[in-house]
Amino acid sequence: MKPMPTPTDRRYPDHGPPPDDASPAPLAGYTVGVTAARRAEEIGGLLERRSATVLYAPALRIVPLADDSDLHKATLELIGTPPDTVVATTGIGFRGWMEAAEGWGEADRLRGALSQATLLARGPKATGAIRAAGLRELWSPASESSAEVLQRLLSEGPLHGRRIAVQLHGEPLRDFTDALRHAGATVIPVPVYRWTAPVDVGPLDRLLEAIVAGTVDVVTFTSALAATGLLRRAAECGLHAELIKALRDQVATACVGPVTAGPLLEYDIPATWPERYRVGALIRHVTDVLAARARVLTVAGHQLEVRGSAVVVDGCLRPVPPGPMAVLRALACRPGWVVSRADLLAELPGGGADEHAVEAAIARLRSSLGAPKIVQTVVKRGYRLAVAL
Repeated sequence: MKPMPTPTDRRYPDHGPPPDDASPAPLAGYTVGVTAARRAEEIGGLLERRSATVLYAPALRIVPLADDSDLHKATLELIGTPPDTVVATTGIGFRGWMEAAEGWGEADRLRGALSQATLLARGPKATGAIRAAGLRELWSPASESSAEVLQRLLSEGPLHGRRIAVQLHGEPLRDFTDALRHAGATVIPVPVYRWTAPVDVGPLDRLLEAIVAGTVDVVTFTSALAATGLLRRAAECGLHAELIKALRDQVATACVGPVTAGPLLEYDIPATWPERYRVGALIRHVTDVLAARARVLTVAGHQLEVRGSAVVVDGCLRPVPPGPMAVLRALACRPGWVVSRADLLAELPGGGADEHAVEAAIARLRSSLGAPKIVQTVVKRGYRLAVAL
């Protein structure tokens, strides 16, 4: 597998103004952070097709199956004392378990142990993996929900004396396994694809800095452990409070599902997710979230759509540097109203030595927009967008 690009070595050049008959791509002008490890290229590729700038920063690392002593130990335990019930939560996880057992020379004995158990599959992919292993599931919920699997198990009456193996996929599913234990079952977690901190934290540190600086528009998460990994690394870097504030107030978070969003919601970070917990749905959700956050204005006869690092002016995408963009955002928050030079100076990244920095930012903003009359100077008072009040 080729190395992941880092936030600093994979920026994408502006493609220039679109043809007259084309609108800017939906994510052009936006920057998206990708914290995934296993499917980073897939997620990033889908975002790039919509012209997003992607910052790759894996927040965790997969422990290779062949080297995973915990998985090997759990496998031997189940071979020695076959379980009564096995819950397969993911297709790739169950297949990975079978492949690891093959590598250890234990595949036949594992299949023999599992064939004696009642197999429950959380969804169609897990069902397919079970059948590919030459086994057969008893049941799979239409909802593809772990909660429905748990409800079925608990509805079967007291679980005292039942041995239930739960195939995990990177996440511990503590609520699921704790509920089974509370009902009296002996639970054997099968930790397929365990996660740990990335070997190289440089890309993650650069993503943290970009989030705190507000130069990222949305951060995507495909596992709860990735969210936890980002928060943990922020604490190690002394940026925990700044990260939480940025994710609450400025940078959007998009998760593949509610379980993934759990660590963020614990900090009152307004995480969102699509109705279907799939990568494709996540990309569409990111597009919808950013479209909803874009500010659309009619100014001096021009149609403006203010995006992350660019402005669509009359259908043409125009990149805007960070300083001028900060000024534009401040003006766009109060369209038509005068904003003082002192207030605009406070909005500039890193501040400024004096109000001449504001004048320079206004000049660059007018040049970037290609329509100088969009921003009006109000003598001795400040600047305003030319919106009729």
